[in-house]
Amino acid sequence: MAYLLRKYTTGSYKALSFLPRTFVQFSLTHSSSSQQSLQESILVAVEAKNYQKIPELLNSSKPSSQNAKNPFTFLSTFSESHRVQIVDEILQSFIPIRPRFKPVLAYSHLLSYILESPNPLPLGFAILQRTLRSGCLPVPQTHLLLSNAWLERRKRSFSVSSILLEMNSIAYSPDCGTCNYLIMSLCKVDRITEAVKVLRGMGRAGVIPDLDSYGSLIGEMSDLRMTSKVVGMVKEMVSVHGLNPRQDMVVKAVNGMRANREIWRAVEMIEFLEKEDVCIGFEAYELVLEGCLECRQFVLAGKFVVRMTEKGFIPYIRVRQRVVEGLVGVGESELSSIVRQRFAELKS
Repeated sequence: MAYLLRKYTTGSYKALSFLPRTFVQFSLTHSSSSQQSLQESILVAVEAKNYQKIPELLNSSKPSSQNAKNPFTFLSTFSESHRVQIVDEILQSFIPIRPRFKPVLAYSHLLSYILESPNPLPLGFAILQRTLRSGCLPVPQTHLLLSNAWLERRKRSFSVSSILLEMNSIAYSPDCGTCNYLIMSLCKVDRITEAVKVLRGMGRAGVIPDLDSYGSLIGEMSDLRMTSKVVGMVKEMVSVHGLNPRQDMVVKAVNGMRANREIWRAVEMIEFLEKEDVCIGFEAYELVLEGCLECRQFVLAGKFVVRMTEKGFIPYIRVRQRVVEGLVGVGESELSSIVRQRFAELKS
């Protein structure tokens, strides 16, 4: 009996099972043969320009064949210009395929191969773009591969817009979906500053940021409690681009400020959004009000609750009681009376 170990990319080993040596050798040989057969079949399809056959080959192959060597590694034998041409033809051939997610494995393997190649961009962006437009999502490790490829290019002093516009050289154009995925990928690997630079630079590449462009950054900054930057992002998206943040974005931002005990900053953000006629939901108002009470900012809570009721929102009963009691406790009887009156007018 032989103790079979499999080596992972991390360099660690995992015990699989106790199996006879002859069976192990047969299994490895069979797996290698299946993987080689898959790659050869794809190569034949490429040489015959029968690209629509590729998804069928991958979907019908065994998982062991897919998870071994990337089936597109034969592309490394082509010149770079020929490789770009072949990949483009493959991508174009996938467009009419239905259902649209059928080539998802092909997109995944192709994108992984290109992103790990010596010159991953701009071809990697083209594959990513077609993947997203087909309604498919790249595998999670794509975030790391794309971030590494991007940062490597940026090390050579290329500007954000110049790298994105390189897509034009292969008859593609940068779009919001591709840029947003890049921003999200950079956020996933904690490169927030670089993600902001992409947001700033995508406009110079002819791509206008949308809600998702800001959403990833605001969400990540909120989690990291980068509260001043969050407020700046919110103001920028509203004032510069005329975008109204989604309710979940506002709530996440408020939660970050509340956790940082910077509730005054949350109040400032809400005031700004109100002035810009942005619709704010009850949850955001309630979270800010509760944050004021947690920080024992009772006067601020009293003033904020008046604004909240003017929008037609009534705090939870326990919160209302705490506001009134807090105002009385700090000697703000006049403001306490105003708050009580507001609650009475709303029949609460």
